[in-house]
Amino acid sequence: MDEQEGAMTGTGTGEDPAAAVDPALLLADFVNTLDVESASDEIATPAGLAGWLAGRGLVPSGAAAVDADVRTAVALREGLREAMEAHHGSQEADIPDDLEDVLAALPLRVTLTGPRPALVPLDPPGATAAGLARIAAAVMDSVAAGTWPRLKTCQVDTCRWAFLDTSKNRSRSWCSMKVCGNRAKTRAYRARRRAPA
Repeated sequence: MDEQEGAMTGTGTGEDPAAAVDPALLLADFVNTLDVESASDEIATPAGLAGWLAGRGLVPSGAAAVDADVRTAVALREGLREAMEAHHGSQEADIPDDLEDVLAALPLRVTLTGPRPALVPLDPPGATAAGLARIAAAVMDSVAAGTWPRLKTCQVDTCRWAFLDTSKNRSRSWCSMKVCGNRAKTRAYRARRRAPA
């Protein structure tokens, strides 16, 4: 919905995806596989999930997924959405149990090969679980980059689009001022006009 939409592309070069893609944008892109407003879900099927992961270089082209992978991916996505929702306030994030379970099921290890230490999946590189583990590793990369607390979801209930808050005071509430911000302000204005004096 805003400038981050469509910003993600896979490299296809076999590079480490964490090095090739901004981790915050990868996480926002993953959460946005569900368009709440239109109810379209890019990863609702095994083929859709495998295609999405391959399109971002997280698994090789032609990798296969199964229904269990879809359930894991959806739980990861919705847990991340809830965690990003908590970034609007100063409160500690109430991480859903489902997210903790999914993260525990995506085993990662630290590797010291390469330019810096990194989290890498334990699963074989072609496995869908390895692609999902790379998304989980992107959380730590985003923390290291200082962008994790700036990942938020639109405060409009019918939208909930994930975005990177680049405002100076970190107070952005909507994915787009032109669309959701304008709608919210118009509703608030109409409510004030209807209110008895």
